[in-house]
Amino acid sequence: MPCVPYEFDAPLWVWDARQADTWTFVSLPEEVADEIDELMARFARGFGSVRVEVTVGGTTWRTSIFPSKQERTYMLPVKQAVRRAERLEPGDVVHVRLDLVDAH
Repeated sequence: MPCVPYEFDAPLWVWDARQADTWTFVSLPEEVADEIDELMARFARGFGSVRVEVTVGGTTWRTSIFPSKQERTYMLPVKQAVRRAERLEPGDVVHVRLDLVDAH
């Protein structure tokens, strides 16, 4: 299965339902989400999550992306340690490099 990293720019946003906890996400572009759906359908885990390795700035970590029916895409959580290391705030547009862990 061909799998190249995806790269895109998207704004950080705080999940309304968890504002007190400041759960912060990036929404994947719809065309990226559609392609991941096709490639990873058989690898999806609980809640339809897909394991990924992500790089934002100089920080790389492993996490999962989660489908959002409301947004019609996947949501990428950006943990506080990454936001601090990269000096990111909600509303900032970030450059994301995303690699599918289970596609190799």
